[in-house]
This record gives sequence, C-alpha cells and structure tokens, in this order.
Amino acid sequence: MKLSVLDQSTASKGKTQDVAIRETLALAKHCDTLGYHRYWVSEHHNSGNIVGTAPEVLMAAIAATTPRIRVGSAGVMLPHYSALKVAEQFRVLEAIAPGRIDLGIGRAPGSDGLTSHALNPHPENVEDQFPRQVQELQYWVSGTPLPEGHPYQKIFAQPTGPGTPDIWMLGSSNYGAQLAAYFGMPYAFAYFFSGGAGVEQALELYRKNYKPSERYPKPNATICVWALAADTEEEAWRQFKSRERSTINREFGIRLPLISPEEAATQTYSAAEEAIAGKLRRKSIVGTVQHVEEKLRELAARLELDELVIVTWTFDPEPRHRSYELIAKAFGLNKATEKAAA
Repeated sequence: MKLSVLDQSTASKGKTQDVAIRETLALAKHCDTLGYHRYWVSEHHNSGNIVGTAPEVLMAAIAATTPRIRVGSAGVMLPHYSALKVAEQFRVLEAIAPGRIDLGIGRAPGSDGLTSHALNPHPENVEDQFPRQVQELQYWVSGTPLPEGHPYQKIFAQPTGPGTPDIWMLGSSNYGAQLAAYFGMPYAFAYFFSGGAGVEQALELYRKNYKPSERYPKPNATICVWALAADTEEEAWRQFKSRERSTINREFGIRLPLISPEEAATQTYSAAEEAIAGKLRRKSIVGTVQHVEEKLRELAARLELDELVIVTWTFDPEPRHRSYELIAKAFGLNKATEKAAA
C-alpha cells in the first residue's frame, strides 16, 4: 500500500506563524527519506491555526529541496483564481520537478465569506463556473488546444514541456466525486474533515459513474485521514489533546494556534464541548503504531483503496515526525520504495 502526507502548516501558540511554514519544509524532507509517496499542502486564508495560504509557492520550495517524493496541492481553491494562472503556476512547477507534481483542486472557499470576497471580489457565480474552470484547466495543464470556437483557443499555458502534472479533484461531498467521475480524473475524499461521513456513497458514485479518460483509463481514489502514532498509547492521546482542543474551538467559530498538550490538559469542557470531544475521540485513529496500522489497513480494505493520505497535527514538530516514522516503518515504505526503484 502507498502512504502519502497532507501537511496543513499548523501554527502553535508562542511561535510566530512563519515557523509553521519552515516546519512544513522540514517535514517534507523527512517524509521523502521515509518513503512516503506524495506530500500535499493545503490552502487556507485568514485562519489563526492553518497558515498555508499559497500552496503553489510552498510546493516550489518543497520540490526544489526533495529528490523523490511527489509534491502537490490539497488543494488550490480554484474559484478564487483564473484557471489559466493556476495552469501556468503548475506548468512552472512541472519544470522544476518533472513527473512529481500533483495539482489538487477544490471548490470550497478555504476561508470565511468576507475573505473569499477579498480574494475574488468579482466571483460571477463561482459555483456555477467551477465545472467550466476545471475543463479549461485540464486543457491548459495538458497543453492540449481548447475546442474549436472556444474564445481562449489560441492561448496556451507556458512553459510547455514533455510532462504534465496530475490533476486531482478534492472534496468531502458527492459533488466533487461526481465531477471527478465526469471529467475522468483522480479523486481524494477529505475523510478527516467530515469524520468519514458520506465516504462510502461518494466513492461509489465516483467509481460507478467514472468516464475513462486517455490519461486515467480507470478510477483512482484515495482519502485523507487523520492519524497519530506514538511509542505508547498514553503519549499518543496526550499529544492528541492539542488537536482535540482546536477542533472544539473550530465548532464554535474560533480558530486559534494549537496549544500545548500540557495546557490543553488543564482545561475543562462544558457539556457541549465534551460531546464534541467524545465524538472526535471515537472517530480518530490514535495510539500505538500497531493500533494505528491495524485501523489504517482496515479502513483501506473496507473502502478498497491502495493509497491513504495521512494528516497529523501536533503542537511540537518532533511528535509529528515520530508518528510518520513509526507508520512508515510499520508499512515498510522504504523497502517498497527501494524495490520500486530497483
């Protein structure tokens, strides 16, 4: 099985936000050596805890400082931008790291309504325009001329070259699954975001309605799942407290930097907060690496997946690095990478 990484560049209390970006670069190098298949970075705006606002810029730095791992966005929030400009950015990235670039796109704003308007003050019914944007993006990224009669037929995204980034559709609802199927492109479900709700139906719709394309003759699906492994179960749940508190805050519209496990442990919950925390604990994959491996393999088998993308939040970078180390070793990632390269 292939394992990949989603890094959301989370900020921690007591550190300036720029530190989170440099920690993303360090973790990317680490995961490259561990044998992970992809390294995806997200796009969020006006957030106090997720500070990766420009995935295409961050990807360029990662691609230039890693030799092997695929580098991608999870994703570029396409309604904010011109499809041509996104295509140009990712054609440049393909030139920097040929054969290693993933262009993950999404429809969600990745921000609040006011911030979305600031990013694109002339949206022109962006939801209705999204399928058209996706179609144009496919043409421009691949270097294929747009259809006869299209107003942009004579425009090409440069630099051109022999390779083409892989375009992924990201989502947490049936809409993205159906659109990915219609356009014949890979699909990633944000399992960690929805707590897994709706994943079976979305994957079924994607696979059942898939229209083969020249580049992707068969459906290709994955999910992004939250997981945290540590040397002991106690330590794993202790580190998890930072994310637990952040998730509760988000439910009440509060987006603050991650607090330390020690600070989180001193806080008491209201009945409503405890209900949120209890639901999160039941759904989260947290514990020893043996437990985490078992749960990940069960999930992949149930959903018929041969790749999982793992996202992990911790207050300090060391426990996050350790978690990815333990999981990589349990799944034999380095051995699989060495065998594939032989």
